[in-house]
Amino acid sequence: MAAEDEAELSLLECRVCFEPYGPDGQRRPLNLPCGHVLCRGCVGALAGAERQRLECPFCRRLCGPAETSDCRPLLQLLELLGPAGGGLASALGRSGGEAAAGPAGLGLRLCLGGWGSLVNPTGVAACPGSGRLAVAHDGKKRIHVFGPSGVCLRRFGERGDAGNDIKYPLDVTVTSDGHVVVTDGGDCSVKAFDFEGRGVLAVREGFCLPWGLDATPKSEVILTDSEAGALYRLAADFRRGELKKCQKIRSRLVSPRAVAVCQTSGAVVVIEHLRARGPSKGSTRVKIFTAEMDLIGQMDSFGLNLVFPSRIHATAVAFDKEGRVVVTDVCSQAVICLGKPEEFPVFNPLISHGLSYPVGLTYTANNSLVVLDSGDHSIKVYSST
Repeated sequence: MAAEDEAELSLLECRVCFEPYGPDGQRRPLNLPCGHVLCRGCVGALAGAERQRLECPFCRRLCGPAETSDCRPLLQLLELLGPAGGGLASALGRSGGEAAAGPAGLGLRLCLGGWGSLVNPTGVAACPGSGRLAVAHDGKKRIHVFGPSGVCLRRFGERGDAGNDIKYPLDVTVTSDGHVVVTDGGDCSVKAFDFEGRGVLAVREGFCLPWGLDATPKSEVILTDSEAGALYRLAADFRRGELKKCQKIRSRLVSPRAVAVCQTSGAVVVIEHLRARGPSKGSTRVKIFTAEMDLIGQMDSFGLNLVFPSRIHATAVAFDKEGRVVVTDVCSQAVICLGKPEEFPVFNPLISHGLSYPVGLTYTANNSLVVLDSGDHSIKVYSST
């Protein structure tokens, strides 16, 4: 069996019972606190009839069934593959030759995290002033803060039921006044912390499933609600822990997840996840709005296929310093520039190799490109060479 086929089987099958993962029931993939992944059926079997404690079959770490959580990256990959199945290689765009090479000038400067340091990371954000990076993941301490040199400066956000605990972080942003804001899918809330890890605000009312978020230059937060199909603007005095306003600014979106705000024009870009019909695979749609939330342009996966050489399934989005829209694509394991809103869409690959499953994207103040790669649990920082 080819090494690529073995990797595919390893990723899509429970390594205890060797049954394929599925989106529901006993086949649903679950994270253990140690970072290993098992299906729900094996978690129950290992916990026994009393369901009090279980031992990880790989590293022997003890945990309780209540400490497990959904493995979001695998669930998203299963969603990408669709009910018709299909090979992982096909879904990730490996059926053809090498992806087109990106333009010269971007080189990998730094690689952070990795298995054991980060567990199934879901979001990354850069502090505009300090250059620090905040990463949301499924480890014991949900938020890791890295300095510009790559040193982990702080870890905070315990898994638990206390007011400032984080059950399951979906995305993270950093405001211009230095506060870390997280969407928590576990209790459908938005939580804010200072860089010391102290909780300053939690907004729990009015959301169905808050998902993606990004900060504006005025330290407001634009966030998506995936289940409500809406976009919100949240204004708060984070230093005092006071919520000023939480306003719905757009509705009738289809499962919106990732969102980004242009720091110069105020334009907003959203990625919608369109549900699959019948045996077809799900797709994505990129929508761009003005600062006043008027629709500028949109393009779904089908439309992108007409102008781009391969199928694109966008998972994360950001604006660069020039106001161009940049997305991560899990089909070709690439980062692609779609151009400015007025020229959208163009096709300009920025990174076409070295990524496994890119799910997060941000730019630092010095215009370094930061990619969160859930495939190898790492953060990759690219800069001009």
